[in-house]
Amino acid sequence: MKGIILAGGTGSRLWPITKTVTKQLLPVYDKPMIYYPLSVLMLAGIQEALIISDPKNLPLIQNLLGSGTHWGLRLSYAIQEKPEGLAQALTIGEHFIGNDDVCLILGDNILYMSGLISILNEAIKDANEGFASIFGYKVKQPRDFGIIEFDDKKNVLSLEEKPSEPKSNYAAIGLYFYDKTVVEKAKQITPSKRGELEITSLNQLYLEEKKLKCHLLGRGAVWFDTGTFQSLSKAGNFIELIEETHGIKIGCCEEIAYNMGFIDRTQLEKLAENLSKSPYGAYLKNILDES
Repeated sequence: MKGIILAGGTGSRLWPITKTVTKQLLPVYDKPMIYYPLSVLMLAGIQEALIISDPKNLPLIQNLLGSGTHWGLRLSYAIQEKPEGLAQALTIGEHFIGNDDVCLILGDNILYMSGLISILNEAIKDANEGFASIFGYKVKQPRDFGIIEFDDKKNVLSLEEKPSEPKSNYAAIGLYFYDKTVVEKAKQITPSKRGELEITSLNQLYLEEKKLKCHLLGRGAVWFDTGTFQSLSKAGNFIELIEETHGIKIGCCEEIAYNMGFIDRTQLEKLAENLSKSPYGAYLKNILDES
């Protein structure tokens, strides 16, 4: 399976702090925002990923992440000239995806929960069997999100983007797993009234084929869509609380690469040395000492 991170958009809800740099490069406590979605792909065992952004910011992201080889990854980059919908990421990534299954994650999403690897593996298995997977998270203000309606057996009944009368309190977060037919389906979508290729329209095609699964995230899961000042601040405070309380890091790509076997001890030692003057580097050094 391959991965795609969509790191585009104007970030207009975060102006003026995103006037000169994309929100995916803003710090969320001690890491750039894009580390968090990338770490989710890594936890799913995905080592080959495409990062999509606008012409101005893509070189900045590429300067940060490079080829990914230092983390045992193979990173590619592609330009989205205009933000014309989430589903556009699949057509932009057509040649990258090839005949593989793919996981699409939005570059401003942060997800933290126990058992995350297990639920990701379940979605990968679903994709191998020809299904798409979305993830439902209970929210207070469902009118602000794409909402999932499902029956008592958790079968998806309907999908609706920012409904005036929501049929449930479960929002579809910015994480999607698709089988190898996704590019052809994405090509079938026509722009919505707001001129975008909606991800809800793509998921609707899977629903009509009875090939859409929904994984509900339980009470222990924490999800942030860091597109507003409030959510960005809350995410940073949450990351700080967990890391300072438990002495662990969330979204630490170096640690995940080591634990997943993408890099060896010698490679982690080099990464820790390069960051030796920061607490982040000291954390990596402590991982080595403990192992």
